[in-house]
Amino acid sequence: MNKAGFWANPGAVIKEYKLLTVTVLIILLLRLAFIGIMGLMPQDAYYSFYGEHPALSYFDHPPAIAYLLKTFTTIFGKKVFAIKLADTFITLLTLLSFYKLAGYFLSPRRTDNALLVFFSTLMVTILSLVSTPDVPLLLCWTLSLLCLYKAIFQHKQVWWILAGISMGLTFDSKYTGLLMPAGVVLFLILSNKYRRLLFFPWSWLAVLFFGITISPVIIWNVRNNLASFRFQSSERVSGFHINVIDFLGVVGHQAAILMPTLLFALCWLLYRIIKKYSWRIATIPQEKLFLLCFFVPVFAGFFLLSFVTWVKLNWMMPAYITGIILITPYFSKKLIRWQLWFALVVHLSMAVEILCYPVAVKSDDIWLGWGNMANDVKILQHKYPKDFIFSADDYKTSAVLNFYMNEMVYGQNILGRPALQFDYIGTDLNTLKGRNALFINSLPDVKDDFDEKGFVADLNGYFDNIIPLTPIVIHRNGKVVRKFLVYRCENYHPEFIQNNSH
Repeated sequence: MNKAGFWANPGAVIKEYKLLTVTVLIILLLRLAFIGIMGLMPQDAYYSFYGEHPALSYFDHPPAIAYLLKTFTTIFGKKVFAIKLADTFITLLTLLSFYKLAGYFLSPRRTDNALLVFFSTLMVTILSLVSTPDVPLLLCWTLSLLCLYKAIFQHKQVWWILAGISMGLTFDSKYTGLLMPAGVVLFLILSNKYRRLLFFPWSWLAVLFFGITISPVIIWNVRNNLASFRFQSSERVSGFHINVIDFLGVVGHQAAILMPTLLFALCWLLYRIIKKYSWRIATIPQEKLFLLCFFVPVFAGFFLLSFVTWVKLNWMMPAYITGIILITPYFSKKLIRWQLWFALVVHLSMAVEILCYPVAVKSDDIWLGWGNMANDVKILQHKYPKDFIFSADDYKTSAVLNFYMNEMVYGQNILGRPALQFDYIGTDLNTLKGRNALFINSLPDVKDDFDEKGFVADLNGYFDNIIPLTPIVIHRNGKVVRKFLVYRCENYHPEFIQNNSH
């Protein structure tokens, strides 16, 4: 094959990877189809809610995802399609940036293979379909690596400034982005050749521009008693305990988003690196050391952390940018086939689940029924036009209703509970005093009416009378797939929040 790679001679690659090309096209078409047929996810609605209330930063996360979704909904309208399009467009930029980055470390042939492996992951599908801070995080992380490569290895000094800005934007996407500058410092400390850059004036310019770029997040936190920093650090740790089941759970969900072939190849890579180099860090080639500094601490670190606390599915995602580049030279054509065939099976199964819903998902993190529920709530709103509307299942139902409706829908702060970003939009609950309300309660398990009706006792603490109304029931293929309990709550007493807070 021509060494110029795929873009110079696509016909040769298609001929060589005939079956794999068909597989890739099927996965691509499925992803494009998912954009149109997959409904609104609660995360989509919640981060769109961010954008509807512009701020320097937000309680749960920094502001990048809010600005991204607000840009697309401003251009294309407040529609589910606009949300999915934003995620897909940014993920496409991530793929292109990854291809460019891989080209600095790999031959043209292996660069094409790296892109195939990265493209095949369920991680890319999730990023392109569900709005989370990881969508801009992965793009900014990859762009930061590109800028750092040019600054360090190509000695282009102005790229230090761009690296500082891109690392700042990585942090502005998600606090995990702090691992990016940490990786740079680690590399410079470990590298005999480039350690001098720790004291290089241009690298300190990168620090300056990093600080300027993250200043909106810092300012918001200072103004709000470090609320976001505290929430994402000490308040997120429920206590450390050795739990092998949690570790196995992390192995399982990482195998799902990467495909087992890739995950176990990365584990083998980690073992091989330790065996080959041990503590002889000075013998590691500089470019490989650079990639390792952004892979090993994140990948191994979170796996070790999973023994003592639950590690979420998306926390390790940044590690896979350089991890895939590192593992690609060891990926034979046979392994690439296995990777893509695993991916095809997973994506076809996902298509069946989305279209036919054969396996019930007992969670509010689901794509079904939200639009139908919102339409039924609008009907109730016409019947009770003076009632305000609220929910208390964390943020999910409230966020979805805020997306679909033209009035404010409140969160569980109505009941005196912490309500994430709903606590930081300037709501004065005293303006609701004496009003009636419609309470909408999503059931993760449609058969769980008994436990969910326990909310009535909580509602009684803030309203004079609670009247159950007909539940909202969503059917799919002749069976009940979602259920929302509905209550009319009379005469709200916000002053009772302080009395009940203890």
